[in-house]
Amino acid sequence: MSSETKKDAVTPLFLENYIHMVKASVGLALFRNLYCTVNDTRQDILRDGDLSCAFFVSWILAPFRLIKDIHATVSGTVKDLKESGWIRIDEPKLGAVIIWSPQITGSESHAHIGFYIGEGQAASNDYRTRTPQIHPWNSHPIEEILWHPRLDG
Repeated sequence: MSSETKKDAVTPLFLENYIHMVKASVGLALFRNLYCTVNDTRQDILRDGDLSCAFFVSWILAPFRLIKDIHATVSGTVKDLKESGWIRIDEPKLGAVIIWSPQITGSESHAHIGFYIGEGQAASNDYRTRTPQIHPWNSHPIEEILWHPRLDG
């Protein structure tokens, strides 16, 4: 008779863990800075969280293999999303990525990206707090909503 112990079958809950990571990131300063050399000068290209929405979104998606790389721009993130199998949908579903139409902040126009987290709410970087925050998903005009089939379970 063998003394081996039967191993439990453990299956991570993909969507549940993904949404938990998004919600647990709210208020964190983790996504505020990305230091690079620009023309031989060290710079924080996210301007201490002012431009952190794409970094936040791509940083969350990368470990789930829902995107190929981490990005500092919305355009780079959206390009990667589409190359990684994300498709356009008409209505948000839990876990969808929302791309809002460019908004003017100060003297600059910026596209904006975040997550649909259910119950009419989204999570995205807030330029005022410079951290991810929860807000109504349709608080700004929406350019498109993207969905990955792996989120269907």
